Amino acid sequence: NAAPGFRMHVAPSEGQPRDVAGKVIDMLFPPGTQSRIPIAAITGTNGKTTTSRMLAHILKSSGKIVGMTSTDGVYVDGKLTVKGDMTGPASAQMVLRDPSVDFAVMETARGGLVRSGLGYQSCDVAACLNVSADHLGLGGIDTLEQLAVVKRVVVEAADDTVVLNADDMLCLQMADFCHATNICYVTMNSDHPLVKEHIRAGGRAVVLEKAMNGDMITIYAKGLHLPVLWSHLVPATMEGRAMHNVQNAMFATAMAYSFGLDLDNIRHGLRTFDTSFFQAPGRMNVFEEHPFKVILDYGHNPAAISAMADLVDRLDPKGRRLVVAAMPGDRRNEDIVASAKALAGHFDRYIVKPDDDRRGRGEMEVPELMRDALVAAGVDPGQIALAPSEVEAIEQGLAEAAAGDLLVVFADELARSWKQIIYFKKTEREAAVAASQPVRAPAPKVGYEDMLAGAQTLVRDERGVRLARGQVEEAD
Repeated sequence: NAAPGFRMHVAPSEGQPRDVAGKVIDMLFPPGTQSRIPIAAITGTNGKTTTSRMLAHILKSSGKIVGMTSTDGVYVDGKLTVKGDMTGPASAQMVLRDPSVDFAVMETARGGLVRSGLGYQSCDVAACLNVSADHLGLGGIDTLEQLAVVKRVVVEAADDTVVLNADDMLCLQMADFCHATNICYVTMNSDHPLVKEHIRAGGRAVVLEKAMNGDMITIYAKGLHLPVLWSHLVPATMEGRAMHNVQNAMFATAMAYSFGLDLDNIRHGLRTFDTSFFQAPGRMNVFEEHPFKVILDYGHNPAAISAMADLVDRLDPKGRRLVVAAMPGDRRNEDIVASAKALAGHFDRYIVKPDDDRRGRGEMEVPELMRDALVAAGVDPGQIALAPSEVEAIEQGLAEAAAGDLLVVFADELARSWKQIIYFKKTEREAAVAASQPVRAPAPKVGYEDMLAGAQTLVRDERGVRLARGQVEEAD
């Protein structure tokens, strides 16, 4: 009986009431058994989606059925179930209601927290990756300190472990509000004085240690020194050059270790996670099938754009460095200017575009603001081009790129932009312009009579050569 009638037992018209419903609940959820699944909550300004995907990949490779919320949608066991920006409380409850899920990874963004809170009472492990300028001026949040208070909600909800960025002062200050049993610090500075004291006191930390062979991701816990993996062996770090993804890998390591996963599973998960468009759409996706390299990214704030500019310097391409850049229209003018300044000096060609959704701005207001900021930062105006749309900007960047060049595309519509990149074919004229070579004039059109006359001439010439050589001519 899918819907048994309890009223006659709980509140009978005659006789003694009996708690039948309680017995059924005890049968479904026996007292003393585990009735909650582990929850990992991840917040911060940049890196949330990549870190969530890394952690989910590590857990999945360890045999868990993972439910994950992210900017791209809700995923259950690696399959997309609901598409869209799913970083709020409603999407968290979708995952927690799914009976097949035995591990939840929740990417938690500012918007959902401000509107409706977390969507769950507590989590086991929470992480705050960083706090930097993004979405300021929206929803009553005007300063970084106010933004940190909002993101601190995730940290305060953790019961077992809180993972904090020791290189970010606003993240460090959240430690005073933690109620969790453990605090794990993540730092890329192996000489960090506070982290050193924390380790000496028996605390937990994940540190990037410098060595002759590269940088080692290392766990310190209860006096133990546990080397995990060289950063250049994590495919998502582009041989250790993408330092922002090195940091994301460190946070995923810290959270996985806090859940009790063994080091071999953590290593395997990190070594098999890549930032391909399939695994992490819009997160530093690299396409190398053209004569030039293309990197697609969703960066949309000064910190994210600065991280990509730093990566371009570390890659040191043989040819030119081109960028297709934009900023959302709902960002403050100072944030748009800061993003443009983060790009200045790192590229040889700047193609600036508006987003498809201008969010209240004029048609070319944001591109013109970015152009003026680039010029003010010392960029030659001849290096800057304005494009009226994202499609035209990407097409122009691809057409101008030559062999050995590096093109970085900051895109809004990720799937459309990726298809545009991988299916792009240069025309002969575009290829010649990109290679700075003169374009060949098109061959004149040849009619049927001209083709026939030319063929007859070839036949006569060939017959004459054979006869001159004394060869026997067969009837044909």
